[in-house]
Amino acid sequence: MDSLITAAARALAAGDPFGALNRVALRSDAPALALRGIAMAQLGDLVRAKALVRSAAQAFGAREAVARARCVVAEAEIALALRDLAWPARRLDAARATLEVHGDQVNAAHARYLEIRHCLLVGRLGEAARLLDGLQPGLLPPALRAVHELAVAGIAMRRLDTQAARAALGFAAQAADSAGIAALAAEVERAVDALHAPAARLLQKEQAERLLALDEVEALFASGSLVVDACRHALREGAVVVSLAGRPVLFALARVLGEAWPADVSRDALAARVFRARQADESYRARLRVELGRLRRLLRPLAEVRATSQGFALVPHHGPVAVLERPVESAHGAVLALLSDGEAWASSALALALDASQRSVQRALDALAADGLVQPLGQGRARRWMSRPVAGFATTLLLPAALPGD
Repeated sequence: MDSLITAAARALAAGDPFGALNRVALRSDAPALALRGIAMAQLGDLVRAKALVRSAAQAFGAREAVARARCVVAEAEIALALRDLAWPARRLDAARATLEVHGDQVNAAHARYLEIRHCLLVGRLGEAARLLDGLQPGLLPPALRAVHELAVAGIAMRRLDTQAARAALGFAAQAADSAGIAALAAEVERAVDALHAPAARLLQKEQAERLLALDEVEALFASGSLVVDACRHALREGAVVVSLAGRPVLFALARVLGEAWPADVSRDALAARVFRARQADESYRARLRVELGRLRRLLRPLAEVRATSQGFALVPHHGPVAVLERPVESAHGAVLALLSDGEAWASSALALALDASQRSVQRALDALAADGLVQPLGQGRARRWMSRPVAGFATTLLLPAALPGD
């Protein structure tokens, strides 16, 4: 590389995009295009960055396979920041394999971390953990060690292992300090904020509802209480979990019974709450009996659904019953939860992450926009949706330090 390209690459590796642009802004050769694209990405102009990085990949010759692979890795990270979850993952996998074959282990590891972060965004925790196990962070530069620990913390937070998450974030803070990259340190701080932010709302009979942080949720799950978890649509007691994620009617029944515990709920009230029936006639009562029979069979390891003179009651085998809800209860809480990371999402990416139809996601976004909870940016296919930035596990651009052309 010539001296200007080398200096620009070092500036980007240190998190100084303006210093890099001062050296290559007027050049249009392939290495300069790649560096300009990464600089624009770090400055937040992701659309322009994507075009520049793609142009750089096309400008590199067929013999410059490593440089082209690095451009693909940079484009994949920009796609992740844009929440373009439909970006072809096979391109990133092929680029990672090319980098490994040519001995560029740092950028190959960076590509692997992008795969891991994609898995975290769409909820594939098992796959993310499997990919993470094959990496050796001790051999990586400080910036990637911090990214590794952020990924460890992200998995631990989603699995409610707050002790492991806290330890990983401590290591991430040390690595970010060693790297000296302000954006990286800020991302670690946001992850720490997310660890201490309200994660759920607790409803218990004869007690005022209150917000719980992740460590309090973890303690509740270990307390022996029967938890009706409206965040994950499951009932759990200790290590025993009964998922009702695909059974909305059954979960609605369990939730109404859990909120009323230890009292019972009348048949008419159950029908009105679960089936939204204005008046419970015999057809609703028959359907109620069928659904309660299904619920009884599923909840057998945890509790009974006992008939009373007035209706039905939830009777746990052991401790008390607690109902856990999202911090902000909303009909479109899952969409809000994804948007809470402060990034701009396309409706198609939200549909992929939620495994829902794009039309239903668009209806949810329109409803949330009408309530002032989210806002659109752009028009047509370029439209993205955002909520107000809040503490969360976001993706800051940390593009490769070993850059095209070296």
